[in-house]
Formats: sequence, structure tokens, C-alpha cells
Amino acid sequence: MLYIFDWDGALIDSADKIVCAMQAAINQLGLPVITDDEIKAIIGLGLPEAIAVLYPAERLEAREELARHYSLECAMIDENGLCDVFPEVREGLGWLLEQGYTLAVATGKTRKGLDRMLRNHNMSHYFSATRCVDETASKPDPKMLLELLEELGVPAVQAVMVGDTEYDLAMAKAAGIKSLGVSYGVHPVKRLLSCSPLAVVDKFSEVVGYEISCDRCCMAE
Repeated sequence: MLYIFDWDGALIDSADKIVCAMQAAINQLGLPVITDDEIKAIIGLGLPEAIAVLYPAERLEAREELARHYSLECAMIDENGLCDVFPEVREGLGWLLEQGYTLAVATGKTRKGLDRMLRNHNMSHYFSATRCVDETASKPDPKMLLELLEELGVPAVQAVMVGDTEYDLAMAKAAGIKSLGVSYGVHPVKRLLSCSPLAVVDKFSEVVGYEISCDRCCMAE
């Protein structure tokens, strides 16, 4: 069985960092004010796609400038202190490896951003493969998952996607992969359930403890 995890919101408690970095970048550029909840709603998308949702009327150049400022703010925040790993995550990932499962990451972060976080949190050793948004298509396009399946030689029926956003679970559904939602991230349970996951769980130990049958597959409709 292959477990594919989202990074922000499923493994790492980074929502406040993302909101803080985006609000700082918006303020620096003098763009129209948006709420923290509006920013949280687009967590999980690739950065260009997320900014296009937040500022659809802005010129491409302005959106690209916002992306640059946001990335700089994230790097500065990472240098000044780490986001917390969610409770039970390290223990749970270690247990899954001990049982012989393969682990991977599918994230809306850039390669530079994910590698920095993996290094800072000393978590690279858990994962056999990772895929970032600047290497493929943004969620909810299934390309990211299909590439991981091909790289690791795992059929879709033997994989499960674990995420905290509708984008994660919709991506899994489009790829024909089972999914588990986690309620401790950014999207409300109602949004997660709209994508027909196997379940929505409240803590990471319930991800590890959920019995997943390889002969059940959430096929794309």
C-alpha cells in the first residue's frame, strides 16, 4: 500500500504561516484587502492558481509580483522558526514504514519550499518520492498523483491520498485513488465529504489506524 500525503495541513501545521506571509506580501504591494479565511480557502492550490483566485482582476504582472513577495516572506518565516509537525505524525509515519508501507508527498509547495521544510524538520527519510507543483500540474488535476504512481510502480487501487483540502481529495478521485480527509487542516468537513473520501478523521493516529482494503477504489466519475 502506498500512502500519499499532502504536506501543509495534513502533516505540518502551517496555515498561520501561509496566511501571515500572504498578508505581508499583499500589504507591501498595496493590493486590496482580503480576509484570512479567504487565504485559507485556497491553501493547497499552486501559488499562481491560488493568487488568481484571490485577485482575478489583477494584471498577470501584479500577480507574479505578489507570488515573489509571498515566497520571500515564507523563506524569512522559515528562517525565524519552524511550523509545528501535527501531533502523532512522526510516530505514525515511522509505524507505517515499519509495517512495510511506502510513503510519498504530493504538495502545492514548490520544490525549493518543500526541500527546505523537509530539511528543517528532518523528515526526508520517511518518503520514497515527492512531487511539487512546479514540477507538474496544480491540484486538483490528477497528474501529480499519476506521476507518483508511475515513479513508484504502484497501481491506483493500492494507493490512498491523505489531505486536508477539497483539492487533495478531488485530485485523488480524478486519479482513481482512494482518499482520507483530515479535519484538523483548513477546509471544513462538509467540503471534504463532497469528494467522497473513505472517511474524514480527526487526528493522525486515525489515519494510521484506518483499515484500507485494496479491492475498494474510489473511481473517477
